[in-house]
Amino acid sequence: MFRATRRLPALPLLGTLLVALCWLPPASANPPKGYPFVHYDQGLKEAKAQHKMIFLYFGRYGCGYCAKTNKETFSSPALKKLYTKHYVLVYADAESGRRLTLPSGEQITEMELGARLNVVGTPMFVYMTPDGKPVFKAPGFKTVKDFEQFDRFVHGGYYKHESFSRFMAGHAS
Repeated sequence: MFRATRRLPALPLLGTLLVALCWLPPASANPPKGYPFVHYDQGLKEAKAQHKMIFLYFGRYGCGYCAKTNKETFSSPALKKLYTKHYVLVYADAESGRRLTLPSGEQITEMELGARLNVVGTPMFVYMTPDGKPVFKAPGFKTVKDFEQFDRFVHGGYYKHESFSRFMAGHAS
């Protein structure tokens, strides 16, 4: 004998869930608020003119760890002061079709720049020389202390002579 069981319709539940998601704040592909991030081309020009290294932040729409980093780490006034003093801050959306111009004159998209720099996940932080040569990359969520250590490694010039792991073994505080 076959006995029918009653199931709750899934469609109304799914509809309610979708309506609720509309009230959540959107995850954006924006750099942290209050920082003077610029686009890649402008950042290269500023870095050369100011003789500063570049701090390139790759994010993307919907990146939870980007939002976490922006909220928990880049909210530090001390970090903001340190990074605006030592670097030209550049932001790129890893999924963007926004066009930019490389020092060679070649035009590519921000997404293509990410592919060339082997950005396989976000957030990704790339430290570069003023002419755009990458010297150090750090993927994923990072704390204020992490960024302070990266600054000591890059701004201090240690990247020229040793790996980050060797630097940390000999200079950890």
